[in-house]
Amino acid sequence: MKKNVMIIDDSALMRRILSDIIESDNRFRVAGVSRDATSAVNSLLKHPTEYDVVLLDFFLPDLNANQLLKKIEGKGVTAKIVIISGILNQDAMEVIEALECGAFDFVTKSSGVSLTGNEEFTKKVLQCVELAAFSDVSKAKTTVQRVEKKREEAPISIDHTLKAKKKGSVRGEKLVALACSTGGPKALHRVIPRLNAKLNAPMLIVQHMPRGFTASLAARLDEISKVHVKEAQNGDVLQKGTVYIAQGGAQMRIEQKNGHYVIRVTDEPARGGLRPCADIMYESLVGSDYAEITCVVLTGMGGDGTQGIRKLNEKNNIYAISQNAETCTVYGMPKVFYESGLADEVLPIDEIADAICRHVGVQ
Repeated sequence: MKKNVMIIDDSALMRRILSDIIESDNRFRVAGVSRDATSAVNSLLKHPTEYDVVLLDFFLPDLNANQLLKKIEGKGVTAKIVIISGILNQDAMEVIEALECGAFDFVTKSSGVSLTGNEEFTKKVLQCVELAAFSDVSKAKTTVQRVEKKREEAPISIDHTLKAKKKGSVRGEKLVALACSTGGPKALHRVIPRLNAKLNAPMLIVQHMPRGFTASLAARLDEISKVHVKEAQNGDVLQKGTVYIAQGGAQMRIEQKNGHYVIRVTDEPARGGLRPCADIMYESLVGSDYAEITCVVLTGMGGDGTQGIRKLNEKNNIYAISQNAETCTVYGMPKVFYESGLADEVLPIDEIADAICRHVGVQ
């Protein structure tokens, strides 16, 4: 059965382009079209389970995306909302708020670029619709809360329940390094604000996002958190109790300089289409003299982070936490990580902040 998609955009041309993109894939069909938010909200509330995905222009004549999301919140609407708009960098904070309010993901329209026949834009839209439409189906049901770390590289069964590994306290400097993608902004809003202000370690985050959006994400999290959150800048010296979010459209590495660990922001190419890429961040930590590195993998498509953590594990002492399937927006990155056998704990999102604080301690 085809998945039903609703398109909401005040531009007739954009509605046509998006309709052609959706109809080009036989897994989907355009089941509704609206030029304004008010009629779209009425349709969604009248038929709360009819649509699987909604493609929503951010700025509409009557309401913006955030206002629409608030009108359908708690009303039983099951559709995943994907925002598609030519958002400028100065509007990025509003997109972050939309993701915080429950939007599934967003796709940007490049300024001054024709979208008719644009293969890159078509690919991004269909990929996002696919993830939104099928993400629940892809989630494996796991009851695992604690797992014993396996050093072999062969995957282990998702359904295999393992006993917790007892680990003693580790003395010395520690670091937290986290990776996330689709659903990450919302997940981070349920982790970072719960961290203790005196977290006894710096924290690095790679969240897959375009250039210009990570600064707004950092600013929003800093506003609502006890720890200091900032977009990583070249030359930043890592400080305990500070969270550094990798810049969108760049890579982040960590290097030792004058007895301190500092951030290096590079223009090196994307790896696996990702910039920033979590594997690159983790690999840059291999051989560092941190007594222990707590690695965390949250919601997201693909498998970014696992290979980097595997290499890190060969040279460094790590403690690894993976988000469980039930609380992921997309159970991709945590699934690959769990199957690698590297995870020490598998936890629901609301328990991850406490686990981090418990493991690294407070100053």
